[in-house]
Amino acid sequence: MSDKQNVTAVAHRGDPYRVRENTLDSVRSALRRGADAVEVDVRLTRDGVPVLLHDATLKRLWELDRPLLSLSADEVRGLTGGGVPTLAEALAATDGTRLMLDLPGTPGLRAVRRVVDVVRECGAEDRVYYCADAPAMLAVRAADPAAEIALTWKSLAPPRPALLAAVRPRWLNYRFGLVDRDLADRVHRDGCLLSVWTPDTRRSMLRLLDAGVDSITTNRVDVLHALRAGGTGSGR
Repeated sequence: MSDKQNVTAVAHRGDPYRVRENTLDSVRSALRRGADAVEVDVRLTRDGVPVLLHDATLKRLWELDRPLLSLSADEVRGLTGGGVPTLAEALAATDGTRLMLDLPGTPGLRAVRRVVDVVRECGAEDRVYYCADAPAMLAVRAADPAAEIALTWKSLAPPRPALLAAVRPRWLNYRFGLVDRDLADRVHRDGCLLSVWTPDTRRSMLRLLDAGVDSITTNRVDVLHALRAGGTGSGR
């Protein structure tokens, strides 16, 4: 079982309950509140610039019903007042900090290569890791044989050995409700670390810490930070 104090506290999209998600201010807020790493979502603009955005459009966060793929990076900057940072900007603003790059949607190999290229151009390979479903992670592995990968897995049935051999993940990344001590033991026996997403209550976090997970991605990283240190956190 993992040492609770060594469990990695990952901030989900920054500090979204206080600051708009996937913005530099949200990332900075999460780091101030004890995050060891920050998970951000990365998509490409029409002109192939990786930016931080979870959704395929600007509607939910920016009240603009415009698909990201229809906009250039300059247009996104103008429409959001610079609120949607590029991946390069996020890497520059978090120098020395671990970032987990989630690749939502179904990015093709070309898009994944562009993300990996930006990470490489920014000299951030040693502090960036990637998470998403198997197709995207296979593309990451093809683009960077040395990449650190957290393979998102949504079933209690374990990944096939052939898939694990192809992706070579360091982490298996599970929805937290699927995880118990037996699953954690199985993941560890298979030679992977176990990350989970996204518990936000103290009760859930404590259960996962007791189950022996290695990393927790949460919207309330300050609560996790306190619990991990033996405190009570706040709220539920």
